[in-house]
Amino acid sequence: MNSLSHYFSTPYNTAPFSKINNKDFLPAFKKAIKNAKAEIDVIITNLETPTFKNTIEVLDFSGKQLDRISSIFFNLNSAETNDEIQKIAQEVSPLLSEFSNDIVLNEKLFDRIKTIYESKNEFDLTTEQQTLLDKKYKSFSRNGANLPKDKKQKLRKIDKELSQLKLKFGENILAETNKFEMLITNESDLSGLPEGAKEAAKLLAESKDKKGWLITLDYPSYIPFMTYANNRKLRKKLSVAFGSKGFKNDELDNQDIVLKIANLRYKRATLLGYKTHAHFVLEERMAKTPEKVSEFLNELLEKAKPAAEREFEELQNFAKDLDKIDRLEKWDSAYYSEKLKQKLFSLDDELLKPYFKLENVIQGVFTIANKLYDLQFEEIFTIDKYHEDVLTYKVTNKKGELVSIFYADFFPRQGKRNGAWMTSFKPQYIEDGVNERPHISIVCNFTKPTKSKPSLLTFNEVTTLFHEFGHALHGMLANTTYPSLSGTSVYWDFVELPSQILENWCYEKEALELFAKHYKTGEIIPMDLVNKIKASSNFHEGMQTLRQISFGLLDMSWHAGESPETIKSVKQHEKNAFGHTQLFPDVARNCMSTSFSHIFQGGYSSGYYSYKWAEVLDADAFEYFKAKGIFNKEIAKKFKETVLSKGGTEDPMILYKRFRGKEPKPEALLKRAGLIK
Repeated sequence: MNSLSHYFSTPYNTAPFSKINNKDFLPAFKKAIKNAKAEIDVIITNLETPTFKNTIEVLDFSGKQLDRISSIFFNLNSAETNDEIQKIAQEVSPLLSEFSNDIVLNEKLFDRIKTIYESKNEFDLTTEQQTLLDKKYKSFSRNGANLPKDKKQKLRKIDKELSQLKLKFGENILAETNKFEMLITNESDLSGLPEGAKEAAKLLAESKDKKGWLITLDYPSYIPFMTYANNRKLRKKLSVAFGSKGFKNDELDNQDIVLKIANLRYKRATLLGYKTHAHFVLEERMAKTPEKVSEFLNELLEKAKPAAEREFEELQNFAKDLDKIDRLEKWDSAYYSEKLKQKLFSLDDELLKPYFKLENVIQGVFTIANKLYDLQFEEIFTIDKYHEDVLTYKVTNKKGELVSIFYADFFPRQGKRNGAWMTSFKPQYIEDGVNERPHISIVCNFTKPTKSKPSLLTFNEVTTLFHEFGHALHGMLANTTYPSLSGTSVYWDFVELPSQILENWCYEKEALELFAKHYKTGEIIPMDLVNKIKASSNFHEGMQTLRQISFGLLDMSWHAGESPETIKSVKQHEKNAFGHTQLFPDVARNCMSTSFSHIFQGGYSSGYYSYKWAEVLDADAFEYFKAKGIFNKEIAKKFKETVLSKGGTEDPMILYKRFRGKEPKPEALLKRAGLIK
């Protein structure tokens, strides 16, 4: 029996991972697509006059089983994939793309939606219903519903091809990451590396029946080596391998895929009547236009560049004085930055890590969520997991009512992509008077415990955990009627506000004292270390800001310029885009675009700027918390009710102004970053 093809009779209706066989997916997808089509047929064959209730509402609640299967499958494809799952993904993606097009290009369905949209003033709609109607109408018009038949066919073809290319892009990067191994047999080559990193490298080698120490391109292996290893030659080898993913003119090369994706996106946008892909995307963002994004990035560039150049010169001089380095290269950046940081602040990650045992940090973020939003987290063992490393929790409010099921997956492994992200296995919505609660997950790649040490996080990993947990709160606290407006279903340049604002608590004494305890002695983090964390928080902020701006500009160069058909060389195009932001010499064998998964595989195309955009929002919002107290219940309640629970039910600027009382200004961010006094 296929466990995916019916309602899950599991605790809290959770995904029955242990009962799912890979071979179940394809038939389950096909059946769910068939059922979802039948639900659409009910709408279009309804002889009653089209109304919000019998059309828009029914449409939003249709295809629930298909959505569940999709979220389970694609989450596994990111966190626990294998050749079989990747093969199924290649088969399933065109089916889903086709189905999605069957809906948005269904003329009878669009006629009903258009009728309601054009007479919306006659209906007594709530704000949320108006938003849903606008969103549904646009999801059709922005996907070709107003196009003539021949152009609709072209659009279908483009969408099918894009879905496969994006998958292939990601598969190539995962394969490249898994393929590279740097086996070190001479212990002196590990000089400078902290004991924990050496032990992890030894364990990794042992797990693959190899003698020595194994370094890979997975972040918990890559970052400590680039930060601490004294062997410059090996840092170069690792850095070049990392920077050349998808750029080796072999079977895993992504150059052609990048050009094809950029071209197809451009063709798609012009087919729909937009000037570029960026014009198409930004219509549904807070920024609204590519011009506004450019203006925003260039304004930050103007403020950050002088600081970045000063910092770079200081770093160069420091490396020259210390090691007679004449030319600072990319593989020197993390290494000398860490040494300079230690010199300036007597602070390094190895000093901090003992205070950030993973279990304590998890407990800390739970305590903060409790102090702000009255949430309780209880680990439960009665629900299925997709891997033994995954932790599962029941989240309740102070009345003991279920708020969410929460999954957390913290360690790297084969078949799990790099980085950190939040996702969901089931959305929140209200149907037939029942408030269905969400199933939320965060996935990270932190250093695993070793025989002698628990998992100890770098401070950067602590902020990463808080960041993803901020997204998770946005999902958990969702309280909307319609699934497509729930949780993180918001404008892309607003979605980072809940995640980025939570990072601020990591720098506050009041918050750190709740969880930053030495894993051996239980001693609370000393005040001088807290002061150093705060003092060093702006260290190289100019260079960091310049780096983020450069990624945003690269993204816009692929999606906001003239026809990408004129681009012949991915590398040359990238060099041009980085022209105003480059500090380090270019590395001929490296190319960022070919592994820039955010924009070529994820959903950040024409949206990478939103990290900085959201930083403006989060700095401005946190200033409000600071003024009233970082655990002020009144401000927290206001943030929960105007932002976290509202999802995409209203324009985000309206929601933000309701919370803050005014529009955000970049001053708070520039002040926090030390870029203006």
